[in-house]
Amino acid sequence: MSQPHPIRAFFLTFMWVALLAIFFSEVEIQIEGAAGWGANLPTWRIEKHWLLDLFWGGRAMTGYHAWVFPFIAMFFHFPFFFGEAWTLKLQARVISCVIEFWIVEDFLWFALNPAFGLERFNPEIVKWHHHWMWGTPVDYWIGGLIAALLFYYSFRPQK
Repeated sequence: MSQPHPIRAFFLTFMWVALLAIFFSEVEIQIEGAAGWGANLPTWRIEKHWLLDLFWGGRAMTGYHAWVFPFIAMFFHFPFFFGEAWTLKLQARVISCVIEFWIVEDFLWFALNPAFGLERFNPEIVKWHHHWMWGTPVDYWIGGLIAALLFYYSFRPQK
């Protein structure tokens, strides 16, 4: 079976991950409602810690997020446990998919949430994203750049 053209393969991968993000953002909207970042969930929270500043953008760590983040990472690694041979390129693709998933999912949580919408997507209202640049959380820019580089590497044809 021949491999699809790298641009087509990238497009299909990107769109599939975006579709997964749409569905999961709707799940989170049903779970969280208007109270973002698990503010009203019956779970533990760590609001302040220097490791959260370093690795989590200063956001709180909740029991919900402590379980859902590794779950999604494990989900994207599933092909390796279903028989796909591990390669550095495929690992880069998995990591880029996880990053893309969380950026798209997070943005759509606001865009699709009846309690928010794009008009309320700003640092004055969305207090759990502490760092903003050009109208979006800095995480989107940093993650987007890392994901783009990893996608490029993972889809680049062999020489």
